[in-house]
Amino acid sequence: MFSKKTIVIAGTIGLITLNIVVFSFHLLLTSSIGDSATRTAFFFISPVQELIHSTLNFTGDVWRHYFNLISVSHQNEQLKCEVKKLTQENLFCAELDIANKRLRKYVELKDQTPMKLIAAEVIAKDPSHWYQTLIVNKGKSSGIDVNCPVILSAGVVGFVVAASPEYAKVLLIIDHNSSLDALIQRTRERCMVEGMNQNMLKLNYVLRQMDVEIGDTVISSGFDGIYPKGLPVGRVAKIVHETSGLFKEIEMEPFVDFSKIEEVMIILNPMEQDFTFESCGS
Repeated sequence: MFSKKTIVIAGTIGLITLNIVVFSFHLLLTSSIGDSATRTAFFFISPVQELIHSTLNFTGDVWRHYFNLISVSHQNEQLKCEVKKLTQENLFCAELDIANKRLRKYVELKDQTPMKLIAAEVIAKDPSHWYQTLIVNKGKSSGIDVNCPVILSAGVVGFVVAASPEYAKVLLIIDHNSSLDALIQRTRERCMVEGMNQNMLKLNYVLRQMDVEIGDTVISSGFDGIYPKGLPVGRVAKIVHETSGLFKEIEMEPFVDFSKIEEVMIILNPMEQDFTFESCGS
């Protein structure tokens, strides 16, 4: 495609040539031939001049539209950048709002108990399916030691099994190596809660004659030497009645959603007294 400059130069040369021809015809006709010859010359020359004029106008319009499109494209990129920036700011604000709601729950939890609690952030989780553990960013330098209970406002999370100056490892109650002495809140019957490694728990040592119903809330008994009494653990979800042994087969759902834990509360000075929430599992 020819550039605008080339087209303009070619058109200018063409117009100059045509003007010379027309001027020559004018001299020739005024001197010898007359009006009829002049009309004949313009009959052939005028369409050529009109074509050149239209071509130059069309080329000018194309260039103007081209530069307009370039300007619009630049503005479009600027708007895209602005939209991206505003979207990121909106996501950041939404994340802050969610974090604030979680922190408010921790503040409410601290207000409900005389025990000393410290918040810690989860920085890693065990990637295997064999163990259910997580790492938090607080350790012995913050007063955390082995066997410190770990909780959320919803209920029991687990307990510390190892601690360094700055970090601690928490064994979750859903781990198959975890056990917790518990009570069925409605009937005060004792049982043992064990993990199933699938975000589920099971109740062991529940005699067949014990009164247990689906939906019953299970809390910590305080007899295992780790968890204070009254911590909400979970809710009975399944009871298998067709068993031949002495004990019932019972599964329960934990109140804590272990797939969404981001921060936890660690009890630094567990006491031998009731530790009850205003509403279990909420």
